[in-house]
Amino acid sequence: MVSPGQAPARHAGHSKNTNAQHGPRRMANLSNLLIAHPEIALFASLALGHLIGSVRLGPLSLGGVCGTLIVALLLGQTGARLTPDLKNIAFALFIFALGFTGGPQFFANVGRGWRYGALSLIEVLTVLALVLGAAWWLRLDAGTAAGLLAGAATESAVIGTASEAISRLGLAAPDITRLQANIATAYSVSYLFGLVTIVLFTSQLAPLLLRVDLRAEALRVWRKLGGDGALADGQWPAAPGLVGRAFRVGAQARVAGATVGELEARHGGNLTIEQVLRGGERLAAHPGFVLAADDVVLVAGRRDAVVAAAPLIGEEVAGDGFGVLYSQRVDVVLTRREADGLTLREVRARAEPDQARGVYVEAVSRMDATIPALPGTKLRRGDVLTLIGAPTDVARGASALGYVVRATQKTDFVYLALGVIAGMAIGRLGVRLGDVSIALGTGGGCLLSGLLFGWLRARTPRFGALPSAAAQILKDFGLATFIAAVGLSAGPDAIRLVREFGLALPLVGIAMVLVPGLLSLWIGRKWLKLDTPMLLGAIAGQQCSTPAISTLVGVTGNATPVIGYTITYAISNVLLPLMGPVVVGLVAKLV
Repeated sequence: MVSPGQAPARHAGHSKNTNAQHGPRRMANLSNLLIAHPEIALFASLALGHLIGSVRLGPLSLGGVCGTLIVALLLGQTGARLTPDLKNIAFALFIFALGFTGGPQFFANVGRGWRYGALSLIEVLTVLALVLGAAWWLRLDAGTAAGLLAGAATESAVIGTASEAISRLGLAAPDITRLQANIATAYSVSYLFGLVTIVLFTSQLAPLLLRVDLRAEALRVWRKLGGDGALADGQWPAAPGLVGRAFRVGAQARVAGATVGELEARHGGNLTIEQVLRGGERLAAHPGFVLAADDVVLVAGRRDAVVAAAPLIGEEVAGDGFGVLYSQRVDVVLTRREADGLTLREVRARAEPDQARGVYVEAVSRMDATIPALPGTKLRRGDVLTLIGAPTDVARGASALGYVVRATQKTDFVYLALGVIAGMAIGRLGVRLGDVSIALGTGGGCLLSGLLFGWLRARTPRFGALPSAAAQILKDFGLATFIAAVGLSAGPDAIRLVREFGLALPLVGIAMVLVPGLLSLWIGRKWLKLDTPMLLGAIAGQQCSTPAISTLVGVTGNATPVIGYTITYAISNVLLPLMGPVVVGLVAKLV
């Protein structure tokens, strides 16, 4: 006879067995779903990866690319795979857009920015030597070595160029798959350590080694460039730099009887007389216009110049009689050769008076980063200048400097497709280093064609439109899709590689950040005589590290590090991906 207490015991055991059976069944159902519909695995990797990548720990975050790779490695355990064609197309679009947007700045900086460009060469040569040494010492295969380079240098594009190079080694399909999987795993392991190291090195360790107060030094450089003070995020000046005021010309005013051009020239062209009210009649002002007592003048320009001119003109008035006047703001790509390498102050001084009159530079953008628009800021061809002034003045200034960036949402798909085709053709070319054959592949070819097509677009803007938002989605979605495809295929081999090398990969990754960083710090300080904020920004740029420059700007309190960052970033963003096939070819012969 069964006791009353025994029935629940059998029921509990039955429940445990049922739950134990449901767990594997659910996993099997999930695996079958992802295998049958790999697009679900793709977008799950993108969504969860970018969610994980957005989590911040102090100044650090993994970023969407690394987050996507981690999630894809986990989902790859289910056996879900994306087709190689999708992976190749996504990477081709990403790398072409990367070259297209960086082309104008790359060619502008190769010659003029040689001091900063030397740091990118230090980065490339040093990490190449270190990764080859690590491959020989640790007996790393070509895939692991390339992934170590990509992760430590925080340059995701290396994954694509190296993966394609591995497919050209003539190995059996299982070996190619294994080596390509090792790229993704080594990248994910070394990326985090490389990211943390470059952020801490540029913002904390390097200033300590140089024994400088980084914030004070950045303020000194800011003032040397002609700035008064920097604003933090969410702040704006209570007294704007560009102002408009109305004054009544006094009977004894020094400007009575003087021309508008004489008054404007007296203040270095930093103010403009826009209109004059005389006897209730509104008159257009021009350089030859003679001012008279009791005129009411509308003065626009830089605040310090307007304030300095006030005692010479007379009392300030409301200026209601001028009606509605407005200024226009336009973005202009700098293409004028004579302006390359000049400061904003020098550009204004060398311009013809009628060209510069009424035109003011409000902001300067370089490689999608805003740099200080100060009198001492040096300009490069390909910079985007934000001009502000009366519509006729701005149109005149824009034509003298370059071309206006038209607000368009249309992409020239003919130009885009021809560029990608040209890149694929270039990628079939190769060279031999001894008995090692190295081909650019689709990745390297599309990068070079993107640089060329982007440069041509900047020179002749009548065709080849690729709006910045469209280029950004090509870069972001193309890279994320490629990384997800790599991670899904690498999933089963990830755990094996981590167990095989343990802490060796993270330690080598840290060394691959510190060694070139220390070399650049010493050479940049001792031999190149670079200002500390720009030098540290350049070191962040040679590592292609956006988190590092963001942290550095926060520490310095102004944007002076961005000036150095944009130059080395433009160059390293081209050279490092090209190192992927080089590492694969050399390591394949070395080990």
